[in-house]
Amino acid sequence: MRFSRNYVYLLPLLLAAAGCKNPADDKPKATVSDSATGVTTAAETHGKGTVESLVIAANESKVGFVGSKVTGSHEGSFSSASGTIDLVDEKAEKSKVMVSIDTESVKTDNEKLTGHLKSPDFFDTAKFPKATFTSTEIKPGGDKGATHTLTGDLDLHGVKKKISFPATIRVTPDSASTDAEFVINRKDFGIVYAGKADDLIRDEVVIKLSVKAPRKK
Repeated sequence: MRFSRNYVYLLPLLLAAAGCKNPADDKPKATVSDSATGVTTAAETHGKGTVESLVIAANESKVGFVGSKVTGSHEGSFSSASGTIDLVDEKAEKSKVMVSIDTESVKTDNEKLTGHLKSPDFFDTAKFPKATFTSTEIKPGGDKGATHTLTGDLDLHGVKKKISFPATIRVTPDSASTDAEFVINRKDFGIVYAGKADDLIRDEVVIKLSVKAPRKK
């Protein structure tokens, strides 16, 4: 049996594509639209109430991501993230979450990739040193067993978009926390680098958000 030269060259690529599962396939996708909101406080959004301003604990919080291409995937995170949770009347639906990320603090499981992510091909950390998320609405109920649906403005790579995604929010006597895992399309935020012709980068990126803020006793 004879194979054409083109088929021989193409076969490894087809096998790699078939063998590399997209990590975003089974994750909920964020709803993304143009942002038209300004900055508001929790009290302005939800009316008067008892506002408890909590500071997110860096050592108990993490902002991570998973990106993939034809031949495999890579996990990464940002080691420097800060923010607040404005807890109103001890109810998640009245509250507000704000997270700020130092993009220069990005780290991955590959040192070369970490450096590339800081370049203009991706985050362009010199030009866009911060990424922020500010919630504008929190509704009960969410996809895949989440307790809530979180809506807010994500400012990434100099592009601000309104996004909605499922999240699990917990309020206890000791802390308030938010955990979420969802998918965004990097091209929605102007990150369009395609990768190598024989190893294309997927558009979908899994975001892993886990923030916790202790309450004052």
